[in-house]
Amino acid sequence: MVVVTERVKSRRVLPQGTKAGVKSRSGQVLKGRVTFCSLFTGKRQTTRSYNKNTSSSTRLRCTTGENDPPAVGTTKVKVLSTKPTTSDNLKENRCLGSENNNDAQPESGSHRALEESSSSSSSGEMMMLLKQNRKVIVFSGGTALNSCAKQMLLSLKHQTDEVTHVLPVSDDGGSTAEIVRVLGGPAVGDIRSRCLRLSSDKTEESRSVNALLGHRLSAHSAEEAKQEWYQVVEGDHPLWLGISEAYKNTIRAFLVHFQQNILRRNDARFDFTNGSIGNYFFAGARIFFRSLEAAIFLYSRVSGIPETCAVLPCVSTEDRLVLGAELEDGSVIRGQNEISHPLSLASPLSAGAAQVDKNAGTQEPLESRISRVFYLSYEGETHEHEIAMEANERVLEKLRGATCVVYGMGSLYTSLCPSLVLGGVGEGVAALGREVKKILLLNGWHDREIGGYDAVDCVNAVCSALNRDGSPSQGRPSRGGLGHPASTYVTHLVVPAGGHVFGGEGDRSRLGEMGIEVVEVESVDPEGRGEPRFDARALVEAILVILEET
Repeated sequence: MVVVTERVKSRRVLPQGTKAGVKSRSGQVLKGRVTFCSLFTGKRQTTRSYNKNTSSSTRLRCTTGENDPPAVGTTKVKVLSTKPTTSDNLKENRCLGSENNNDAQPESGSHRALEESSSSSSSGEMMMLLKQNRKVIVFSGGTALNSCAKQMLLSLKHQTDEVTHVLPVSDDGGSTAEIVRVLGGPAVGDIRSRCLRLSSDKTEESRSVNALLGHRLSAHSAEEAKQEWYQVVEGDHPLWLGISEAYKNTIRAFLVHFQQNILRRNDARFDFTNGSIGNYFFAGARIFFRSLEAAIFLYSRVSGIPETCAVLPCVSTEDRLVLGAELEDGSVIRGQNEISHPLSLASPLSAGAAQVDKNAGTQEPLESRISRVFYLSYEGETHEHEIAMEANERVLEKLRGATCVVYGMGSLYTSLCPSLVLGGVGEGVAALGREVKKILLLNGWHDREIGGYDAVDCVNAVCSALNRDGSPSQGRPSRGGLGHPASTYVTHLVVPAGGHVFGGEGDRSRLGEMGIEVVEVESVDPEGRGEPRFDARALVEAILVILEET
């Protein structure tokens, strides 16, 4: 897609309530709005307003403002078509969404160069030129960001060369917990969840595969779940319909391998209740290849995940991992599930059936705030059993080449921070420099982990994790950390409109002093529970606009 930025000089009246004051590349203060064409509808859909009184504040909102007149000094960022570029269609595209373009001029020589070369440039060459070798790395958990993962893939694949998703492997709840209990190894649930979201759904077969690997066995009866599993592994389940024989045999081979490994464990009876077929596939492939990354590679290729989109575990290990949390009162909680959403003591569910609502905000509050998270040995319970984990070398390699870092929303301490506290990650992000955008997506409401937090608290928690504050060094006694300021790790904070965590002007002012810009985007509350979430399209377009900043 070709992105053209231009200044509109026609005299217009700003819409009521719209104030602006953003510096252009030359330092000139522009007054007005920034509008850009929707990536999805082709209409002018998003308005970006800059508050002249607070330079660190930005608001993006999705509207149907197709007929809104351009404001005085409006800077328009427009996404044009990907058809072969000629002088005629470049002129046509530059007029898209503008009522008066006679006086419009490109802002920089690069745009003039594009126009001069347009008659001979192919769309592919133009896209490569404007991508500017963009490589985005996304740190997140496997649940909250999933609602936007597909939208990010569809949009960013035209605006970037590569998107890498980094996920934790320390989940110890539900179906994942049962696999780890019996077979050991890293948790595969978050990996499976993200891979399914990124999989192709263009054909009937691909949709059938997604339905199979996204299926859960009976949650009501252990015997029913086991019998259903036997149907699946023997190839008789109705979910196999629509999947070709070759594809079926490929998937089934790893499900059979998973079953064989369960049968070898005479000392542990496996509970299939509410089990995830996708988790069983990934576990079987991991055991076969002795590598979770190899299992991901296999699935990515057979499921149509683009080669420009990578999914990586945050660590490269075949061992089971245990997450620990140190509270401010000095106590330690062992296990991701116990930290984030412990089951009720009165719950009668078995390990396999123990599914929890990770989005619920009604869990019992922690007795004290979390000060840090760290990794424990499998048998460990206290600080004495803490282990220093290094990040997956492939993650560090992707990080070194990144031109944008995104920290996903979700469970702050159990989904995001487990990837950030790893050795090499803080150093890698800091080495990128200020010119690389580092975007933190803020939660819309408080969960158990961040009860009472405001936006500044969340930013500080992320920076503390990247600095590894409080963590012992390899040779023990030092617990000082890297010591970088917040702006080294976060340049932009994106918040959902109407969210409960963002503290308004107070947070905005404090974040501005820290060198962090606030971007507010439209939110949705589909379940009507008072839990604002990012509108997926608005969020992706906000990220794209931030990427366009210089």
